[in-house]
Amino acid sequence: MKYLAYFQSYTNTYENIEKLKSLYEESLEVEDVVGLVIGTRPDCVDDDLLDYLEELNRRTFLIVEYGIESANNETLRRINRGHTFECSREAIVKTHERGIFTGGHIILGLPGEDAAESLRQAPIISSLPLDILKIHQLQIIKGTPLAREYARRPFHLYSVDEYIELIIRYISLLRKDLVLERFVSQSPADLLVAPKWGLKNYEFTNLLNNRIKALKG
Repeated sequence: MKYLAYFQSYTNTYENIEKLKSLYEESLEVEDVVGLVIGTRPDCVDDDLLDYLEELNRRTFLIVEYGIESANNETLRRINRGHTFECSREAIVKTHERGIFTGGHIILGLPGEDAAESLRQAPIISSLPLDILKIHQLQIIKGTPLAREYARRPFHLYSVDEYIELIIRYISLLRKDLVLERFVSQSPADLLVAPKWGLKNYEFTNLLNNRIKALKG
């Protein structure tokens, strides 16, 4: 067994570069760790960091994943994301140009975005120089501003069947060489307000695969 050290939670480039180097290099010294996956925000990388990551990429396996969430700037403002889609595009292009495997995360079902808007965005996301894409459904988490908004004025959240239908249409608009690493995320049950599907990630993927097979006849 070999391992990738996954800097997943929070923003893993939000520190001075020397501190980041010490964290990444320390992880690579652990026995059987053969690479890094770094999850971060597109507005929290700069050229100095990317230059270091380019050098690191020559020595070990590396993926940098960016939270894009939406290609709609109005949506990004509404959810207080703090960056624009243009910022995401710039960070992804700069990372890709350095030869680093580049991933992106998006969320389907954000407030104000219906299925038609998600499908409009699919070719835009597909045009980015991404190697990997993770797709998540919107989840309402306890104690968040979105949870308070949902309690005051509930808005539509996808059922499993609706989401499967949307995913099938969405991925049909993506380029064929884009690796799809995830279709759903799974928040802890005690923190989740909605939607409560009660499905593990692999269970959803099985449902999706079966629906695609049925459509192919």
